Amino acid sequence: MMALFERHAIAVAVASMMLAAPAQSEEKIRLRVMGMPLATGHIQKSKEQPFFESLAQKTGLPFDVDYKPLDSSGIKEFEQLRVMRSGLFDIVALRLAQVSRDEPTILGLDLVGLNSDYETARKVVDAYKDTVDERLQKQFNTKLLGVWPFGPQIIFCKAPVKSLADLKGLKVRILDGVMAKFMERIGATPVTLAFSEVSQGLSLGTIDCAVTGPSSANSAGWPESVTHAYPLGLQVAVQGYGVNLNTWKKMSPEQRSGLEKAITEHIDGIWAYSKELWDDAMRCNAGQEPCTTGRKYSLKTSDVQPQDRELLKEAVREISFPSWKESCDKVVAGCSDVWRQKVGPLISMK
Repeated sequence: MMALFERHAIAVAVASMMLAAPAQSEEKIRLRVMGMPLATGHIQKSKEQPFFESLAQKTGLPFDVDYKPLDSSGIKEFEQLRVMRSGLFDIVALRLAQVSRDEPTILGLDLVGLNSDYETARKVVDAYKDTVDERLQKQFNTKLLGVWPFGPQIIFCKAPVKSLADLKGLKVRILDGVMAKFMERIGATPVTLAFSEVSQGLSLGTIDCAVTGPSSANSAGWPESVTHAYPLGLQVAVQGYGVNLNTWKKMSPEQRSGLEKAITEHIDGIWAYSKELWDDAMRCNAGQEPCTTGRKYSLKTSDVQPQDRELLKEAVREISFPSWKESCDKVVAGCSDVWRQKVGPLISMK
């Protein structure tokens, strides 16, 4: 009788453990995610936020995501890497140009004149992102999950601009320190402003021109203050996703693999969507059809001058790379040598 009771008790205990196991495996993993600013438009609204808010469903993993856009977090763009190191957020959509003052290797992904189109930009990113990842892990306790572009960054002005020569004497909002050097070389005055402050700066005359992608400009209402667009792509404005290493290490191998796979698919989708948005926004800003993703305006757009394309190619060798080399080598021994080895062959630069 006692043996029968013991067998029954063991069976009940085993059944209880089996029932409890799934519940334990389904313990929620809370992820605090800082996204792109709301002001950047369609990629944030149509791709990024829906992706993170449905991450659990997409991966089948117990992620519990608390998503906040950068401009509702109370944190400045340039503070993001410091925030990542502190662990205040688990995943951050990194504004790479803006945080490059804390980690100069980042600029090697998108020097002025380096990425003239999407195809070139993808090759450069794939060749160099592991180098950036290594630095972010070492210096900021952050793993770089991937990189994507807003697309070619062009010039919007309140005055007629038919070539780069027309920027001489004008105040131009730039994206990073290397672009500032380029603007100084052509006679413009570079100005640093957060994206959210550009519309007011254009309206008040604090700046005469500003650089961004056509979709972001449309979403932020820049064409209400500017009259001309010069579609020479200076950079592609790379962005990235980073995860805090403490958060990463707490995940199981299955969870890490699932998150990486989902992020990679998400980023591949953004590369394609970015090109669609760029083309459509150029039409919208000029008041042309089809215009499906933005408001119609009536910006005047000039053809890019051949000499400006050549000037931009020369800028990599004569302005962008030398300027960046100096700053990066000071912080990271051999930084520029690694870049020459990985990226140089892609642009015939030894």
